Amino acid sequence: MEPGTSRSDGFPAAGGIRRARFLVFILLLSILPSISVFGGVRRFTFLYEANTSARGSLELENWVTWQRATGPGRFDQVDFRHELEYGVTDKFQVSIYLADWFYERDREHSGFAYSDSAIELIYNLTNPVVDPIGLSIYGELRAGDRLIELESKLIAQKNFGPLILAYNATLEAVWEGSDLAEREGEFSQALGASYEVSPRISVGIELLHESVFPEWRDEEGIRNLFVGPNVSYRHRNWFVTVTALAQATDTDSEPDFQLRTIFGVAL
Repeated sequence: MEPGTSRSDGFPAAGGIRRARFLVFILLLSILPSISVFGGVRRFTFLYEANTSARGSLELENWVTWQRATGPGRFDQVDFRHELEYGVTDKFQVSIYLADWFYERDREHSGFAYSDSAIELIYNLTNPVVDPIGLSIYGELRAGDRLIELESKLIAQKNFGPLILAYNATLEAVWEGSDLAEREGEFSQALGASYEVSPRISVGIELLHESVFPEWRDEEGIRNLFVGPNVSYRHRNWFVTVTALAQATDTDSEPDFQLRTIFGVAL
């Protein structure tokens, strides 16, 4: 029997097994570098993907989020974030938000204001391509003028060729006010699907469900649901991703429409 031919019992010969394993090994080696290179590309803006940036890579991301509410409490607000993202290892990523600031306009006033600065840590546990599911854990601390916020997140992702499915479960704790006496908790879940229609362009959808607990109580039963499309474009060392969400519930204090753009460039 020649090496690499099939045995009469229907199983491949030992030489064929070794050859198949070698081909799989070469395929994984070719895939993994591309995963690292594009680890910083965002295909979503309201949820995170499980991949982290490659070790030693540095990226600048600029966030712009426009929120609009109509009706009696109508307002417009534009939030800005400027993030430096660094890959400490291939599985551990650190980000610093230099300054979060915003412009707000309502019936009574309008103007710009500084909000906070923040640090963000993400650790990747499993890979969404080669493992059954990709998982990462996330932590963020924000601190600003009369504001402290802690945020933890579980990130799950699975890649099916050009299709990416992602899920985030997030718990936030906020203290604000002159003496940080105002407390609020929030639990949110986000789902996203993105399909790569070409090497540079992906399109998809995002869904965000929020449960807000003023003073860590659920007496008001505040539930918000937002859903909408996204599109991502990447070219060489930069990318831009845009998501438009509409409120599917009827909460007056929340925006009826949100538009978020993230522009990232490798430094």
